[in-house]
Amino acid sequence: MRLSILPTCAPLVLALICASPRAQTPPVPENVVHLEAVAVVDVLQDVLAIQLAVTREGVDPVQVQAQLKAVLDQALAEARRSAEPGAMEVRTGQFAVGPRHGRDGRIAGWQGTAELVLEGKDPARIGQVAGRLPQMSLTGVQFRLSREAREQAERDAQAQAVARYRSKAAELAKGFGFGGYTLREVTVQRQEPGLPPRPRAMAMEARSASADAPVPVEAGRTAVQVTVSGSVQLR
Repeated sequence: MRLSILPTCAPLVLALICASPRAQTPPVPENVVHLEAVAVVDVLQDVLAIQLAVTREGVDPVQVQAQLKAVLDQALAEARRSAEPGAMEVRTGQFAVGPRHGRDGRIAGWQGTAELVLEGKDPARIGQVAGRLPQMSLTGVQFRLSREAREQAERDAQAQAVARYRSKAAELAKGFGFGGYTLREVTVQRQEPGLPPRPRAMAMEARSASADAPVPVEAGRTAVQVTVSGSVQLR
């Protein structure tokens, strides 16, 4: 005969297991309403960027590079005379020289490009300076919002969206016969739609402008949107 002897602590362990509370399912929230409020602020784009470029070709890459540098140096000197922080700032863009291949795949010559960018909050000044650089062709015009203008527009839109969200919540609480509400969760999303294609059309017009004539530019408007969404508990 074989006897099995249980450890003396087994009853205690069993008692602890039996005494442990069961996991409780959290109560399902009641009288919860999900809603959304959207506010859009239309604001004038206040920063203009004009991009100009010069191209040169030749059989000697060193000579092509020297020609590009000469034109760029002259343009920089002219533009810097009218530069002012915030109003118009000047910076260089791409500067590259690469081979140009013939039909047989061999190098037939060299081509290079140098870019200059005028950017700031004074469109009239930028357009006039761009018109005084006849050796450089206008390749792009773009308006955008400055960081300060975008942040201010976002604050305005956010305040409007929050006010509309609270108004909607109060109306719903009253409509369902409740005295008020409390916030459960809220999400705030900011969005700025893409820029319109109008600056590209203006750039095409400006290419045919006569030398020393100001580049015609006109700022557009953009919309900054803020969406407030979430849920409230009606009380």
